[in-house]
Amino acid sequence: MTEPTQYGDEIGVVTVTYSPGDVLTRFLDTLGKASTRQVRVVLADNGSTDGAPEREAERDGVTLVPTGENLGYGGGANRGVAAFGEDVGWIVVANPDIEWGEGSLDELVAAAKRWPRGGSFGPLIREPNGEVYPSARLLPSLGKGIGHALLGRVWPRNPWTTAYRQSDTDVTERAAGWLSGSCLLLRREAFDSVGGFDPRYFMYFEDVDLGDRLGKAGWHNVYVPSAEVVHIGGHATARASAKMLAVHHDSAYRYLADRHQGWRWAPVLAAIRAGLTVRLKLQTRGN
Repeated sequence: MTEPTQYGDEIGVVTVTYSPGDVLTRFLDTLGKASTRQVRVVLADNGSTDGAPEREAERDGVTLVPTGENLGYGGGANRGVAAFGEDVGWIVVANPDIEWGEGSLDELVAAAKRWPRGGSFGPLIREPNGEVYPSARLLPSLGKGIGHALLGRVWPRNPWTTAYRQSDTDVTERAAGWLSGSCLLLRREAFDSVGGFDPRYFMYFEDVDLGDRLGKAGWHNVYVPSAEVVHIGGHATARASAKMLAVHHDSAYRYLADRHQGWRWAPVLAAIRAGLTVRLKLQTRGN
């Protein structure tokens, strides 16, 4: 049996880029105040055409790693993590449209010391208007998932959506089912133990899937609201919203199908697939 790699205590930051524009500059500028430690940054580039990753890679401590094709978010993140040596024991995976709060990365690392079985750590995420985004949630079950999917838009405060999003839960440091992949600190040992992100999820649900697999492997997903970031949101996906909605629905189905295998579940999964197809047509009508 292969012994697990003994990693050092250095921090490596991976952001997956796809023509990120000026937000990448803001990401790197604000990262400088997020930690008192020196951090190394890898730009895992999925095929940018705007020149932004190349420009920002001229900074000290920033390395451009072209993936050679559009691997999606999880696949690109995996490629970026693989670029670090064994001295890097802490991995940050974050969207390029994140703006870091002062000391936020140090707060995440401090929380990791308090949670020795913590595998992933997520900050409090604010929208640009200051509202708190519900980034620490329960794992989706069939019941909560269907209720949220059917009613989340027309009745945002329905009990299934409220429970799933943990909307009524106190904003305190706690374990969660999964954390938003828009900004995560990962213990590299934990990340390795589950094989990183599942590359079958091109975009969406790769963070849900990771949180589930970390939990099943005995690690905690820890919400750390003392660390704050702002997520501008939707930068890369806004240019192809209808396509991204289709990808979201495909990923949702994959997540449920992976966890409900066998002939007994076939009728249920068929009904879910049909429902997601109808929901997608309604959401993209007129696009």
